[in-house]
Amino acid sequence: MAMRDYYEILAVAKDADGETIKKAYRKLALQYHPDRNGGDKEAEEKFKECTEAYEVLRDADKRAAYDRFGHAGVKRGAAAGAGAAGFGGGFGFEDALNIFMRDFGGFGGIEDLFGGGGRRRGGAQKGKDLQVRVPITLAEVASGVKKTIRMKALDPCSTCQGTGSADSGGPVTCEACQGAGQVRRVQRSVFGQFVSASVCPTCAGEGKVIKNPCKKCHGDGRERADRTVEVEIPAGVSSDNYLTLRAMGNAGPRGGPRGDVLAVIEVQDDPRFIRDGSDLVYDLPVSFSQAALGNEVDVPTVYGDEKVKVPGGVQSGDVLTLRGKGLPHLGGGGRGDQHVRVHVWTPTELSSEQQEIFRKLAEVEGPAPSGRQGGGKGFWERVKDAFAA
Repeated sequence: MAMRDYYEILAVAKDADGETIKKAYRKLALQYHPDRNGGDKEAEEKFKECTEAYEVLRDADKRAAYDRFGHAGVKRGAAAGAGAAGFGGGFGFEDALNIFMRDFGGFGGIEDLFGGGGRRRGGAQKGKDLQVRVPITLAEVASGVKKTIRMKALDPCSTCQGTGSADSGGPVTCEACQGAGQVRRVQRSVFGQFVSASVCPTCAGEGKVIKNPCKKCHGDGRERADRTVEVEIPAGVSSDNYLTLRAMGNAGPRGGPRGDVLAVIEVQDDPRFIRDGSDLVYDLPVSFSQAALGNEVDVPTVYGDEKVKVPGGVQSGDVLTLRGKGLPHLGGGGRGDQHVRVHVWTPTELSSEQQEIFRKLAEVEGPAPSGRQGGGKGFWERVKDAFAA
């Protein structure tokens, strides 16, 4: 079977630079990688094919030989000791896997490339993020507030200064995995070859080990400590909003960068108010006489008491609005309103004097009013006359 052109396999131009070739190979290798295709023989062949093309075109000498003499030039180079890929000694499935892992492997292996996370070989491991809940009052929501957070976190070891080593030797490459951070196993069956990868048990995926670990931190490079951080909470926040404090979390092992702190806001209930976004609702109880005659009352807000005029004839459920006395809109742009919801209080126990007043009222009020009747006095005029008698 005739061998396909390497440039055609990778779908790149003959003058493509090294970075373009690498990107093209990575895309194809991920598409046909055996970990994604469950032993599919056609995918396995395509994986080998694109890896062979990449191994030749990534190398300047091999590529020059291929450009001049084609596949024969690559084989001639192999005979002279130029390399393995595409040469007379054959290019196998394990060769392809080794090349892929050499250039794209590391801790987590193929899972990293498919979005599984993890850390590349040779990169310092980041510390874990911390999450803390920050309680604040409704008044603090209105004004914004600076809070001090106390927590426990992992800091660099004070004995080894975070290196994890008891001496100046530092970490060395793990011999078990040769620094890859994982061990791979190729299994053959009647269905084809299956590749499994697992975290190296010797270095726990780090790719390096400490020969002489620090006795205090046992080679981890960290110790538990009390931490205090300050966070500026803007006005207008709600419960479960959070602020990210970059690089304030746990230190990474052996000098790795810190994680973050997620400060999750927890707004405490204020029994006086009901919150509705940036608006507040306050239930105002008024007496029967206040509802009938009207009155001026003090109403609490998150900014202090406000004078509110209750009009005569107000009904339960009527709403009076204090503009701009709600909570600030998060990010700026003014405030919400405070809605004062009126509840007319009906007395359950009356003194003899009060009973007499209400008897007199009953004589003049008649049936439940539905507005002014005829040309006579309105209901509230008659109420006022009764109280004035």
